[in-house]
Amino acid sequence: MKEAIKEAKKAQAKGEVPIGAVIVYEDKIISRGHNQKETTKKATAHAEIIAIEKACKKLGDWRLNDCDLYVTVEPCLMCCGAIIQSRVRKLVYGAKNDKFGHVESVDKILENSSHNHTVEIEGKVCEEEATEILQEFFQNNRKSKG
Repeated sequence: MKEAIKEAKKAQAKGEVPIGAVIVYEDKIISRGHNQKETTKKATAHAEIIAIEKACKKLGDWRLNDCDLYVTVEPCLMCCGAIIQSRVRKLVYGAKNDKFGHVESVDKILENSSHNHTVEIEGKVCEEEATEILQEFFQNNRKSKG
């Protein structure tokens, strides 16, 4: 999770919402991502999507069955869909996302038994640090617009 936090700080330095992600395969980080919506002008440029795409390319497969995704913030609905579609084995996340999180906050989409893939979930890892980064970003953002 510390590596995902490093990615979140990269996003923050670019003026992006500070969310970072890494994917681990066989105890090694094989991909990294951080939010790049503002930089790329793409709505889908979330940290998780970027990390998933890089991991698929690295492994030469769309299936990430033996991979674990670490992300600093509870994933949104789109990212939960990508996690299911790519068959990520385990999701580890930091801060809750009360407005957009679909792991536990708004919905529990990954626990829907009708999906053909089940994702192991571990939440609130390094929660305090991940939350602080987000709060600092939004406080600074409000001040600059104020």
